[in-house]
Amino acid sequence: MGLTNQKGAISESTAEGPTSDQLSPAAALYAMRRDPLAFFTQLAREHGDIVRFKLGDDAQDVYFLNHPDYIREVLITQDRNFTKWFAVDRIKEVLGQGLFVSEGDLHAAQRRLSQPAFHHARIASYADQMVLQAVRLRERWQAGDVVDVCREMNGLAMMIVASTLFGADVAADAEEVDSALSEILEQFERSILPPADRKDFESALARLDSVVYGMIKQRRATGIDRGDLLSGFLLAEDWNKDGTRMSDLHVRDEMMTLFLAGHETSANAMAWSWYLLSQHPEVETEFHNEVDRALNGRAPEFDDVPKLVLTARIFAEALRLYPPVWAIGRRATRDCRIGDTNIAAGSVVILSQYVTHRDPRWFPSPEIFDPNRWTAETRSARPRFCYFPFSAGSRSCLGESFAGMEGVIGLATVAQKWRLKLEPGQTIALQPQLTLRARRGIKMRIEPRI
Repeated sequence: MGLTNQKGAISESTAEGPTSDQLSPAAALYAMRRDPLAFFTQLAREHGDIVRFKLGDDAQDVYFLNHPDYIREVLITQDRNFTKWFAVDRIKEVLGQGLFVSEGDLHAAQRRLSQPAFHHARIASYADQMVLQAVRLRERWQAGDVVDVCREMNGLAMMIVASTLFGADVAADAEEVDSALSEILEQFERSILPPADRKDFESALARLDSVVYGMIKQRRATGIDRGDLLSGFLLAEDWNKDGTRMSDLHVRDEMMTLFLAGHETSANAMAWSWYLLSQHPEVETEFHNEVDRALNGRAPEFDDVPKLVLTARIFAEALRLYPPVWAIGRRATRDCRIGDTNIAAGSVVILSQYVTHRDPRWFPSPEIFDPNRWTAETRSARPRFCYFPFSAGSRSCLGESFAGMEGVIGLATVAQKWRLKLEPGQTIALQPQLTLRARRGIKMRIEPRI
C-alpha cells in the first residue's frame, strides 16, 4: 500500500512499484469489501492524505485522498479532469441515464431542467407538504409503540419527495417501494452478485419501475401542468438541444434518481438524528425546549425554520457523523496532478465523507456528538471541504437546501408530540451500501412528551 505520513507525499519507491508492506490487489479488494469504512479510515490514519494502492485482478491504480485541499481539487478546480466512477455498475441499471449517472452535455441539460425545482422560492413552497406528511406520521404513532425509526423516516421522506416534486401520493405503495429499495441497496453492498441474487434484484427493480411508470402514465393522461418537477420533465421542449421532449424512459431515469437520492439522504440523516438525541439527553432537552419556544404548540411554517437553530445543528452533526453518501469515486480522464502527486489517466480517485468528517484535525474528538460544532464561529475556523455531505461543484446535490429544510421540519414536527427512546438490547451497526444505513435498523420506543 502506498505509504505517506505527510500531506501530498508519496515516495518514489511506492509510486514506481510495490513495497514490502503493500497489500496485494486481491487483499485490498477483500479488505474494502469486508469493511470499507474501517479500510479507508485505516488508510488515512496510518498512511496520510494521499494513499496509492491497487485494487482487484486488473491491478487498477486507486488513490485515496483525505485532505480538504485535495477534495477541492477533485470536485472543483480540476472537475473537468474526472468523470464519475462506480464500483458497482448495477447502479446504472437502476438509475439509467439519470442526473446522478450521466456525464457531459446530457448531465448539463438534466441539471438545467431540474434546478428550478430547487430554487429558494420553490423550496419555501414545499414547507406545507413537509409539515403535513410529518404530522400524519406523528399522529399515526401511539404511546408505547416500538418502531424502526429508519423505516419510519424513509416512509416520511418518500411521501415528501413524491408529493412535492412529483405531485403524487404513494401511500398505497410505500411498503412496496421501501422493500424494493432495501433489496436493491443490499445488492449494491456487493460489487459482484452471485447468480442467485439476480432474480431478487430484477424483481425489486420491476416493483420500483411499476410505481414510477404509474406516476408518469397518470400525469401524461391528465396533461396538467402542476408546476412541479414532474410537469417540468414531461413538458420540457428541446430539453437536450435535439428538438425532442423527454421520453418515458428519460423521465423514469430522472424520477428514479430523485426518488432514491431525494429521500434516502434526508431519511438516513433524520434517523441518525433520533438515535444521537436518544444517547445525549442534555442535547435532547435543549432541542425540545427550542421546539416548544419557537412553535408554541402550533405546526411549523417555513418562516419558523430559521428560528430552529439547534435543530439545524443537530441535523448537520448527524450528517457529519453518518453521511448518507459516505464515499465518492472519480476516474481521471487525463493525466493530472493533485498536490505533488501525478495521477495517470484511467486511475481511480476515492474521497470519503465518512473518513474526512471524522478527522481530528478538523473535528476535535470526532466521535463525539456535538451540535456546537456548527456555530458560525466554529464553522469559519475549519477548511471548507472538510465537510461535504452533499458533494460540491458541478455534481453537488441540487437538493441540499431541500434536505436541510426537510430535516429541520421533520424533526421539529415529530418532537412536538413525542420523545424517541432507544429500545435496549440492540447492536447498532453501520451498513455502507450506496448510502450509509443502520444494518438492522434502529428500534425506538415512542414516549409522549405531554
